[in-house]
Amino acid sequence: MPKIVSRDQWLAERKELLAHEKDLTKHYDQVNAERRRLPMVKIEKDYVFDAPNGKTNLKELFEGRRQLIVYHFMFDPAWDKGCSGCTGFVDALGDLSLLNKRDTTFVIVSRAPLAKLEAYKSEKGWNIHWLSSFGSDFNYDFHVTFDPRVVPVEYNYRNKVGGAGIY
Repeated sequence: MPKIVSRDQWLAERKELLAHEKDLTKHYDQVNAERRRLPMVKIEKDYVFDAPNGKTNLKELFEGRRQLIVYHFMFDPAWDKGCSGCTGFVDALGDLSLLNKRDTTFVIVSRAPLAKLEAYKSEKGWNIHWLSSFGSDFNYDFHVTFDPRVVPVEYNYRNKVGGAGIY
């Protein structure tokens, strides 16, 4: 437990902590600005996804908006249910309409066939834009599915080193 001090001593220490918090906020703002200034990579591949209304490509996922957020929902083609952590994430999603007002589209992509995704979506009572990348390179090319037989494993922009794991 923290020690008990006078109000004046607490206030002095709180002000010191506030200065540290402000420094951290300024640093975080700087890192965010650096992230926004990262260069872009032109995507040359025509990725195709299965959607409830038929096939769609990556460009169409933007729905005419400037930005696209793709959430990779872990759902292996052999599974009957999605990842429990990803399920909790989608359960906790609120109203995403504000994203559209900010010129941003949000989609969820999984490797399982669309029929499995739609069945799980129905079971959970979700109304989300969920697409299947089944049979495509999309998840491997963006290093969100790890299978060294398909593509070298990369995690946090680092390759697997020896047998010691991913670094």
